[in-house]
Amino acid sequence: MVVEKASASLAAAARRVLEASGEQWTPLREAVFATLARFAAPVSAYDIIEAVSVAQGRRLAATSVYRILDLFTANNLAIKVESQNAFIVNAHPLSRHDCIFLVCDGCGQTAHLDDDDAVEQLRAAATATGFRVDRPVMEFRGRCAACV
Repeated sequence: MVVEKASASLAAAARRVLEASGEQWTPLREAVFATLARFAAPVSAYDIIEAVSVAQGRRLAATSVYRILDLFTANNLAIKVESQNAFIVNAHPLSRHDCIFLVCDGCGQTAHLDDDDAVEQLRAAATATGFRVDRPVMEFRGRCAACV
C-alpha cells in the first residue's frame, strides 16, 4: 500500500539527522527516503529500487540502494523489519529508541509500539543473564483489527 507523500517536516528531520552525523543528503538519498516514506507497509529493497528507477528513468544499482538503506537504518531514518527483510521509514527520526513492531499476516501492515519501559525490562532481563544486547529485534506477528 502506498500513502500520499512524505511530509516535508519528516524529510527535513531526516535530512537534519543525516547531516548531523556528517553525511550528505544527496539527490539519490532524498529519492530513496521519499520513496520509502510513501509506503504504509514495510517494503523490500528491490521494491524501492524499482520505484526509484521508474521515477528517474534509469536503472539503479542494487548495491547503491542497499548502502543507502544501511545508512538510513544506522542513522535512525529507517527501521528494518527483520521477519520480512523489508524496511519502513522511521516516523520519528529525531528520537532514538527501540520499537516493538506489530506485523499483520493478513494485509502486511506494520505498526509499532513505543514502550520504552517494556523494552527496558526486556533489555534488563537479557543483561541479567550476561547477554549484551546490541540490536534488539522485537516483532509480534498476528492480525490487525481490520483483518481479524
